[in-house]
Amino acid sequence: MTIADVRMPAMDGSQLTAKAHDQDSIPAGMEPGLDFEYEYTLAQSPVSFGAHAVVVGVNRDTLAVKILSYVGVHDCGQIINPMIVEGQIHGGIAQGIGQALSGKIVYSEDGQLLSGSVMDYAIPRATNIPPLILDTIGSTSTTNPLGAKGIGSVSTVPSTAAIANAVMNALSGTGVRHVDAPYTPETLWRAIQEQKSIDG
Repeated sequence: MTIADVRMPAMDGSQLTAKAHDQDSIPAGMEPGLDFEYEYTLAQSPVSFGAHAVVVGVNRDTLAVKILSYVGVHDCGQIINPMIVEGQIHGGIAQGIGQALSGKIVYSEDGQLLSGSVMDYAIPRATNIPPLILDTIGSTSTTNPLGAKGIGSVSTVPSTAAIANAVMNALSGTGVRHVDAPYTPETLWRAIQEQKSIDG
């Protein structure tokens, strides 16, 4: 007999709970109930890896930035749920795009937050997210029994920096060497005008 040959009767959560608390329904030597206590301390934190490359175009007339190509590779160790990992990577990239191209926290001189809602803090829409070329590599972590690593920040952190590098590369012919995000048309225009005044 194999495991596949064993058929367990279907039951809902309340039935399972009742069975777990019924001493006659559980194996000998086990305590009744659904409680489980276990403590595990990592000897060291697992480290995730990622690499992103972005190509952008900056319109010469409007200075609007458009992402032309976006490629990312991530290593988050042993993947337990591929769909959740994919969703976290997509969400992290979207967050990074928003930070790079539209989102800005603005305070008044007396410390009042002026961009406290999505009416003032622009978040990316689906139309602002380009097609993504992504891959995931799983090198098993040796720091925990699951072999897992984190994935939440592996796409959020490099996405903004990759876009920043691409924008600065696109502006390299203007002499501009630094622009604070977000890279809105107004921000880029001001940076170019300032550079022109420096150049004389």
